Amino acid sequence: MPTCGLVLLKTKHSEEFAVPVKNISSIAELEELYGQAHPLSLTKETNFLTNAYQEWLRKSRFFALATTGVDGLDCSPRGDQAEQAFKVVDRKTIIIPDRRGNNRLDSLKNIILNPNIALMFLIPGINEALRINGRATLTTDPDLIAQFDMNGKAPKSIIHVDIEAVYFQCARALIRSELWNSDKQFVKNDVPSAGQMMQSVKSDFDGEEYERILPQRQQETLY
Repeated sequence: MPTCGLVLLKTKHSEEFAVPVKNISSIAELEELYGQAHPLSLTKETNFLTNAYQEWLRKSRFFALATTGVDGLDCSPRGDQAEQAFKVVDRKTIIIPDRRGNNRLDSLKNIILNPNIALMFLIPGINEALRINGRATLTTDPDLIAQFDMNGKAPKSIIHVDIEAVYFQCARALIRSELWNSDKQFVKNDVPSAGQMMQSVKSDFDGEEYERILPQRQQETLY
């Protein structure tokens, strides 16, 4: 990949001229461009869940789970009711049920090959996020699985996370995006539906029929 290029700029008098553009290719260049991190942004990182971090986490019912493996990266959404999306075991451990999904098993395959894991937790209406990095293992421990039984339906496996780093993310990204602003929210017909997206990659797919049965199928297969 080239490290330099040219970009055309226009002055207020409409003359065009070429300005060389240099790609950032080293940590030193990056740090020179951005400067030093604010000391508090480093202080807030711990290798365990503080009492405040635990209290914050227990309000969260949604998070993204990121893994990496030989076939690349994966980041998947995870969510459930309080105390069912995940559980805090202690200051160094959380456990996550692997609820019913599409059986691609991308995250689980990655964990088997590479235990490094990253999690980002959100709380509706709150602009901060909480991030956890650690190492994960998969288990079918019946005692752990029983903790996530929902109406007689239990997950097939549990993701056991040994925490290595915890820190909260400041609110700027969610403030800029206005993620929780109800005036900025979309309704179903504002975006392509699941059926339409499937049909966009498989032309003979019946997107309308898929959409017709999808709500009932989702309710029947949540757990």
